[in-house]
Amino acid sequence: MKKLNLLTSFFIAVFILSSCGGLDKMKEEYGTLEFKSTPKVLEMHGGEVEYSIEGNVPPEWFNKDAIVEFTPVLTFDNGEEAFESKTFQGEKVEANNKVIKYETGGEIEFNGSFDYKEDMRMSDLVVRGEATIDDETIAMPAQKVAKGVKATPNLVMINPKPVMASDKFVRVTTHTKDADIHYKIQRDNLRRSELTKEDIKNLENFVKEVDQAENKNYKGVKLSAYASPDGPIDLNERLSKGRKSSSEGFLKKLVSDKKLSEEDAQKLYEAKTTTEDWEGFKKLVENSDIEDKDLILRVLSMYDDPDVREKELENMAKTWKVLADDILPKLRRSELAVEIEKIGFSDEEIQDFAMSNPDTLNVEELLYAGYQLFDDLDNKLKAFELATEKESKCIRAYNNIGYVKIKQGKLADAREALEKANEIKEGHAKVLNNLGVIELENGNIEEAKEYFLDATDAGKQVKYNLGIISLKEGDYEAAISYLQNYNSFNTALALTLGGKPGEAEKMLKSLEDDKAMNHYLLAVIAARNNNETEVFNNLRTAIGKDADLIEMAKTDMEFVDYFENSTFKSIVGEETTQE
Repeated sequence: MKKLNLLTSFFIAVFILSSCGGLDKMKEEYGTLEFKSTPKVLEMHGGEVEYSIEGNVPPEWFNKDAIVEFTPVLTFDNGEEAFESKTFQGEKVEANNKVIKYETGGEIEFNGSFDYKEDMRMSDLVVRGEATIDDETIAMPAQKVAKGVKATPNLVMINPKPVMASDKFVRVTTHTKDADIHYKIQRDNLRRSELTKEDIKNLENFVKEVDQAENKNYKGVKLSAYASPDGPIDLNERLSKGRKSSSEGFLKKLVSDKKLSEEDAQKLYEAKTTTEDWEGFKKLVENSDIEDKDLILRVLSMYDDPDVREKELENMAKTWKVLADDILPKLRRSELAVEIEKIGFSDEEIQDFAMSNPDTLNVEELLYAGYQLFDDLDNKLKAFELATEKESKCIRAYNNIGYVKIKQGKLADAREALEKANEIKEGHAKVLNNLGVIELENGNIEEAKEYFLDATDAGKQVKYNLGIISLKEGDYEAAISYLQNYNSFNTALALTLGGKPGEAEKMLKSLEDDKAMNHYLLAVIAARNNNETEVFNNLRTAIGKDADLIEMAKTDMEFVDYFENSTFKSIVGEETTQE
């Protein structure tokens, strides 16, 4: 019995030792497992980082009694982030995990993504293992599979473009004053009673104002004399010419030579006659409530010959009397029209009045001053605010106040003005674009995108703004499409990330603004092309223009292959040692 107990104890000890030995062996040989990350340096796109890890378990490593949990972990200075684990088991384990055979080994893989944080630029992606046999668990040493995260999309410049609403100011405006002179049947003499009518007096006053004003000039003087379509055509021809002659005498006397030379008068003056005014007749009938209106219009459409028309109408005795009393007298006339040009204030006058005497200006002149004449934001703002005082529901003025406030960085004030505009008329495209600009400046990507998509009629600036959104979302094809008509840093960035570095490089070198970030992106492109000389040249230039880029370059994984290079270290201000 004593021998049996000793034998049992021996086997238990052997079992325990073999188990521990199995775990120790697995730990000792953990380095024989091969893990490969694609890509070797992780990349952020659209705020997320995707990872793909393939692992190879060699033969005779995975103990038949073991359960192993593998976990990808991203480690960085301020912490670490563990991702979804996968568990595998040996051939003798009774569980539901994937089996890795001892004799042949096997493959494991991980695919996933995680939200990017700025601390993750300098990081390591490792795979940790934890092996268990029975109740014994031991941690495997971490294996590094990828180094750092490229965050080049974060170079996007958040510089959305607000949009101003344009003015409707027209410096030279055209104004016309009309009057009619009517004649008795078969007469062409000018009656005194006709010259005292209100429309003639208004025409006389209109001409008088033109003669006295320095900013008004004649553009045209027109006279059209008519005869009604009843009666013989030769009589009507004589009447229309006579009426032209009598009206012309009045008109030429009215429009004096105060502002018109004889040569100018000949250029501007136009007189014509209409022997039988069938067109006028038709319009008057169409607009009348004559009982037989449709029948009259049918006669006009059926017969082109004026004599036949007249005869057919005269045959309708009752109807003809109505025409003779109500329609035909209105056609025996001369029409007078004086057209002038009114020249508005000069740019200098508008600028001066906007600051010193705004009551002199109307809404459109104030909007014009703010929109086109003033460069200073405070002066622009004053002009637009004065426009709201002139017209309290001027949506364009409130939109433009919002525009100026955005440019001044006063986003809360800008929102207040734009919301007033939206209250006046909801859904104005320019207002929506500018509200989107505020959301984007505040980091609210989804809200900004919604505004921009509803504001596509606001102008080409909306496409630029949607290009920024697409860059933030990692949709580089869309970003290139939106930004293609802009020569800008963001366009070059979209081309770089969209796999068109040559076009990006060409654009960056063509930009008029020789900014530090242009050279920084050129350095990134050069690094991707393994062009060491251009990497260093452009980094020197970029840092020379903006020393704050030193810290960015030190941790930018685009330059990971140069971190230990002495030239790179000297550019970013790190000391180098010579061996």
